[in-house]
Amino acid sequence: MTTETAPITLYVDADACPVKDEIYRVAIRHGLAVIVVAGGFIRVPDDPLITRVAAGSGMDAADDWIAEHTGPDDIVITADIPLASRCVKAGSAVIAPNGKPFTEESMGMTLAVRNLMTDLRSSGEVTGGPRSFTPRDRSTFLSTLDTTIRRVQRQRAARIQQQS
Repeated sequence: MTTETAPITLYVDADACPVKDEIYRVAIRHGLAVIVVAGGFIRVPDDPLITRVAAGSGMDAADDWIAEHTGPDDIVITADIPLASRCVKAGSAVIAPNGKPFTEESMGMTLAVRNLMTDLRSSGEVTGGPRSFTPRDRSTFLSTLDTTIRRVQRQRAARIQQQS
């Protein structure tokens, strides 16, 4: 399938993703394919638009699978900052489950903060993790996902029109 005819696909880094059900509903409403990638088996709805991939049990197997398969016209949902960086570099739109978009402009600072926090946690300076997921995060995610889908659809249509 060429880039011009490839559908927009949502890739879900499914291990510990708190918004899978929301992703399924939005994708089905828009008629978009969803590829749910996890280290092992994960239950997904029985729908032809939704595909499950068990990427294997390696440390970053699911991340590697997503990074190798995603590109322009794809939307990736992940909380994994290094994976987000790889997907942004591949041209994908990337959203965290809390609705925060990852962009080329934000990735440098986001990676730096992540690395700093990792260092602080490993030295015992910081002992907590991220804050709890809230209903507001879920709402923000849904809004960001809808906005991102529309933006990717417009960009794709403009690119296809330019090529013809």
